[in-house]
Amino acid sequence: MSDCIFCKIVAGEIPSTKVAENEHAIAFHDINPEQPVHILAVPKQHFSNVSDLALNDSGITAEFMRFVAEVAAEQTNGHYRLQFNTGAAAGQTVFHVHGHILSQSSKGSIA
Repeated sequence: MSDCIFCKIVAGEIPSTKVAENEHAIAFHDINPEQPVHILAVPKQHFSNVSDLALNDSGITAEFMRFVAEVAAEQTNGHYRLQFNTGAAAGQTVFHVHGHILSQSSKGSIA
């Protein structure tokens, strides 16, 4: 979608602090982190929310969740929360599916 900020990040039109990428997804640091580790994982193909993704492409859903698990393993100490907001009333502000990987501790920290 031409007006989607995450589509523009995927296309390289808007810079991001990338932490991982594969052929189906990208992960980057949130510009307004809520925890010491706050990474957004975004499929490269546009889906409006996680339900849209799950209902329309189970193959990409599985690949995306593997990607999220790999990023979380690399960026956290193994203790993290994965959050998807679906719909404006639930706090979704960008209508391109994205998972928030949130943790108090990065990889290598004791806490």
